[in-house]
Amino acid sequence: MVQYNPKDWITFIFRFHKSDTFRQLIPMMIFIGLYTYGVGYLEIVYWKMSEKSHLSNITIMHNMLGFVISLLLVFRTNTAYDRWWEGRKLWGSLVNNSRNLAIKLSVILKEESDRLYFKKLIPGYASILSKHLTNDETSKQLFTDVDLEIDHHKHKPNQIAKMLFQKVNDLYDQKKITGDQLIILNGEVQSFTEICGACERIKNTPIPYSYSAFIKKFIFFYIMTLPFGYVFSLGYYAIPVVIFIFYVLASLELIAEEIEDPFGMDANDLPIEKITANIKKHIEEIL
Repeated sequence: MVQYNPKDWITFIFRFHKSDTFRQLIPMMIFIGLYTYGVGYLEIVYWKMSEKSHLSNITIMHNMLGFVISLLLVFRTNTAYDRWWEGRKLWGSLVNNSRNLAIKLSVILKEESDRLYFKKLIPGYASILSKHLTNDETSKQLFTDVDLEIDHHKHKPNQIAKMLFQKVNDLYDQKKITGDQLIILNGEVQSFTEICGACERIKNTPIPYSYSAFIKKFIFFYIMTLPFGYVFSLGYYAIPVVIFIFYVLASLELIAEEIEDPFGMDANDLPIEKITANIKKHIEEIL
């Protein structure tokens, strides 16, 4: 995730980082510029059309469709941001639930070996969940201090959650915790699985294909028809105008595509590796 100062306008305007949409759209912007020049040349030099031509009235269509496309893009970006923000809230809940579980265990458990087990396993859940959501493979030996093996052909976060509850249940069987404490700890462990399921819902349910494809086609054909109307009033100055309009519309779509899947390695994705490291630090402090 990009760290920045939201009050530094100069940096925002004149700095281009690797995920900036301008860099991604340069080839297409060059194509749009050449296309607009070709249309302008045909209308002004070859066809010798004037502003009295019926083709000049195509700007009326652009005025009407411009409002429609703006509404679609606003809805698109808001929907994508909602998915990004929901992912952030889920990982915030994971941080809080991990702390709560560690605090309760630090008071309940008396033996150091039991504390050490949870000290490794609670941060391990956050770590394995982050790898699970980014589709990264983890090492076969998950922890060095605790003898645990993970089956990579099965759901990895579920295996860690099962180990957590298995340990809690063993503590109850050994009379180290009471029935009331078992119920309390079970609720904390259960919340981990609920957070995992909600993150998987965001990860595995993209924006419907038809909706995403329609917006892209709408932007493309809208831009392709702009030169036919703008050349009459702007001449060859229509080239930078059309390029700028394309840049604005396409950038909004690219931004929405990136943030609708917040669990990845893109510049605007959630800093789940940093959050995982903070969970590990806090659990170690508590236990």
